[in-house]
Amino acid sequence: MIITKEELKSFLKAKNGHPHTLLGMHPMKKGRSPGLVVRAFVRETAQCAVIDLASGEAFPMQLLAPEGFFEAAIPHRTEVFRYQLRATLHNGEMRQFFDPYSFLPTLGELDLHLFNEGNDHRVYDKLGAHVRVINDVIGVSFAVWAPNAARVSVVGNFNHWDGRYHTMRPLGASGVWEVFIPGLSEGELYKFEIYDKQGHLRLKTDPYATYFEAPPNNASIVYDVSKHKWNDGAWLDARRESASRLDHPMSIYEVHLGSWRLKIEDANQRFTYRELAPMLADYVIEMGFTHVELMPVAEHPFTGSWGYQVTGYFAPSFRYGTPEDFAFFVDHLHQRGIGVLLDWVPGHFPRDAFALAEFDGSHLYEHADPRQGAHMDWGTLIFNYGRNEVRCFLVGNALSWFDRYHIDGLRVDAVASMLYLDYSRKEGEWIPNKYGGRENLEAIDFLRQTNDLVHHYFPGGLMIAEESTSFAGVSKPTKDGGLGFDLKWNMGWMNDTLRFFQKEPIHRKWHMNDLTFGMLYQYSENFITVFSHDEVTHGKASMLFKMGAWHIPEKAANLRSLYAHMWMWPGKKLLFMGSEFGQAREWNYAASLDWHLRQYIDHEGVRLLVRDLNKLYRDEPVLSQNDFNPQGFRWIACHDTDSSVISFLRLDKDEKTIFAVVGHFTPVVRKEYRIGVPRRGFWKEIINTNSEYYGGSGLGNDGGRVAELTPYDGHEQSLNLALPPFSTTVFKWSADQG
Repeated sequence: MIITKEELKSFLKAKNGHPHTLLGMHPMKKGRSPGLVVRAFVRETAQCAVIDLASGEAFPMQLLAPEGFFEAAIPHRTEVFRYQLRATLHNGEMRQFFDPYSFLPTLGELDLHLFNEGNDHRVYDKLGAHVRVINDVIGVSFAVWAPNAARVSVVGNFNHWDGRYHTMRPLGASGVWEVFIPGLSEGELYKFEIYDKQGHLRLKTDPYATYFEAPPNNASIVYDVSKHKWNDGAWLDARRESASRLDHPMSIYEVHLGSWRLKIEDANQRFTYRELAPMLADYVIEMGFTHVELMPVAEHPFTGSWGYQVTGYFAPSFRYGTPEDFAFFVDHLHQRGIGVLLDWVPGHFPRDAFALAEFDGSHLYEHADPRQGAHMDWGTLIFNYGRNEVRCFLVGNALSWFDRYHIDGLRVDAVASMLYLDYSRKEGEWIPNKYGGRENLEAIDFLRQTNDLVHHYFPGGLMIAEESTSFAGVSKPTKDGGLGFDLKWNMGWMNDTLRFFQKEPIHRKWHMNDLTFGMLYQYSENFITVFSHDEVTHGKASMLFKMGAWHIPEKAANLRSLYAHMWMWPGKKLLFMGSEFGQAREWNYAASLDWHLRQYIDHEGVRLLVRDLNKLYRDEPVLSQNDFNPQGFRWIACHDTDSSVISFLRLDKDEKTIFAVVGHFTPVVRKEYRIGVPRRGFWKEIINTNSEYYGGSGLGNDGGRVAELTPYDGHEQSLNLALPPFSTTVFKWSADQG
């Protein structure tokens, strides 16, 4: 026996953190006769031999421990050669295979240097589990970052989840552990067994895993994410050519895949990615939306988190199929002309023991101090953005969704919670930055880096911030001192507008500033006007039931007037599923939308209006091209609080196409109401939310009005209008017809 008793004992107790120094083939140590020593740990094996693949010669191995530890001395051979192990099982069965400890590391010094520096932008191709061919041998390479571990092993069905087998080697001071296991293939379940320096054993899923099994086991699954054959080249070319342009129409349909539709006839089972793709594409095209935004599809164990407590950042959820199925979903929507945005959650992660929390026995991904590392509101942990390897993980994650799945953009969740160290904290519960301020400087740098790299590698890819404060420059380029996002959700507009429409009509005249205040900051950012999932859950009521009216027809009329106001207001658009047909109850993640409500005009009328508003927005360049141009908006009048009426213009640069928008938010019929307009001629009524077609009474302006030479609102001519109750009316003037 060449191995020492102490070394053997340490190995059998699974405490040896440097397996490649013992296992595999090695030259004899100095002081011994020339030769080679080969050691192997093989389960349930009676005999084992080393087979020289060049000559076929067999070298029997000595069993040193009944657990399956074998050793062989090969005298007079000094050059390491290519070999396999031949194991004879106790039942007489024989198998021959390559030794995992006969392969060199799959990561090089440059890979490790870039990772530790935080600058490996394709880290997802290196860490994790990857099917590879090394020296003509097919297998799976595993790599994981666990710098404070004493020993790391890959465990799975292939080794009976025994951490003594397939112990990984540490790669210098990088903190990365690695092993190549020949003979494994796609579909293997695995985890990392980590023996930390405090003597605790931890069973962890792979932070870079691309596929997971269902809870409660949550094992990672080896999966080849590159096998889908893409057919969206034309879409990607067009996206690339439109890079840096935000003047195109963008109307987003926000979707939770698990509750958009369910298989009613099959006990409310979920549809798969492949089943959802054509159904969702058909509906989105019918409705005129340009993009879908998916609530998080990254893997999460608790469905009730809606996907916002992520444990598998690189893996599309198993709930709807495989990663290839998700690729099909995106590909299909692209071929149908629909963009795909994903919600991304780099602001926090859950405390589940099998995932990132205290990954290697230390606070590896999170801050150790709860004043920096714990979210009080959500019971989750905060990433340590100042740690290079954590930043590399998150940046690589963002890039991987664009690279692997061709997505068109990320909507970054809860940005405000990342920007401020005192977010939702009382005095004494947070630590100031190095300058004594409340800004999280490391998070700001991380966001800037991520946005710049997405734009560099994927021109035309969009980065969207859900940011609820007045932090300056969220959608300004980083070169100009901004955060580098393309777009920002307009949370202020959303809150103000809903507050107004929730008022009973008799009180609205005292709150008209809720509708007008937003214009003071409208052009400070590239805004998306949004009514998202957050507004229709947790007791907030559905969009329909928010409306300040007593019965459904009036609520529907209010909702129609709100949506027309929203679509004509500057900014891109986003609406959460179900809100487009005025779902009555709050959104329930575990149930399908109430599609049956479409049989009633109060609901179907809302849907038809949203469809027509999308068509108007897409067909009229003056609207989308001037979403971020302050010259494209002009108030007509916003002072008639007693009547609860506001009016404004949307116009192009040359004022050859002009829209006049009139919102009237009381139940009173005003048959003669005058507004000034900047042009003579005919103003065509193109949207009347009170149309019978949408479920209204039909009162309107008979298709349009001719401007009268009566000065009003500072203009030389004016329109004498009939204003239906609870309505928004849109008129169009163009030079061609003027």
